[in-house]
Amino acid sequence: MKLRLMSHNQWKCDHNLPDWEKVGADCSAEVRVRGFVRVYKDTLPDVIGCQEVSAAMADYLVRFAAEEGLHYALLWGRDTPILYRPDKFELVDSAFALYPDEFPGHEGIFNNDHTKSWNLAVFRVKETGKLFIFVSTHLWWKSGNPEAKNYQAHSAEARAYQIGLVTEKIKEYQAKYACPAVLVGDLNCGYGSKALERAFAEGFVHAHDVATEYADESCGLHECFGWGYYDYYNDDPFPASIDHILIKDAPEGFVRRYERFSPDYYLPLSDHSPAIADVEF
Repeated sequence: MKLRLMSHNQWKCDHNLPDWEKVGADCSAEVRVRGFVRVYKDTLPDVIGCQEVSAAMADYLVRFAAEEGLHYALLWGRDTPILYRPDKFELVDSAFALYPDEFPGHEGIFNNDHTKSWNLAVFRVKETGKLFIFVSTHLWWKSGNPEAKNYQAHSAEARAYQIGLVTEKIKEYQAKYACPAVLVGDLNCGYGSKALERAFAEGFVHAHDVATEYADESCGLHECFGWGYYDYYNDDPFPASIDHILIKDAPEGFVRRYERFSPDYYLPLSDHSPAIADVEF
């Protein structure tokens, strides 16, 4: 059975902002979520792991999708909810947690406004009866580079620590259900980072690296923030990506395609283009 899995950071912003108003634009949740629903109509994902989603945005997502004939159920997980098609999947089990504010043995807070978390679902595919674990996560955001404007010491190590926490939880659920796992989200770091290396050491592989038919080489980022947005996408290559789809213990040939969805109409919606993995299970 073919399934489409998505990771989608939506830029948590509920209300229109002055800099947007000045140029006649609108970055409110109501406007942008209608754009996200357009994305879902164009791509038809079966499971969506979201990040940076407010309660208002989550409400709009379910309601506006239904208005367009898309029926998604919501597994609430603070800023990291999961949307899924209840016609295709039975939710068997779930778990959620915020990452700790502290990184043991290091000074500082590593969870701004309690927005960094993981949200785990165990799904049964109704057509086949097969189980898989799907996790949406968002890691600490500051840079570990002392030359960066948003530098905070030990940030890279903190992200690796957070990956260790969520992968340990995934191990626990894999031991219980004996099934593959998919970990998606904004890890706020790219290839060569301590967090990704930790994930790889735990047995995960990147969907990009194991796709059998196509692997998108774009990074999926562009400028879209409180001050406004640029009308073009960054041209950084794939290793600069910070949104990832990671796979563990899946059968050979599980990932068919890995791609980004980056149409022109998406530019004022979020700074992160959705990442998509087409899998066969």
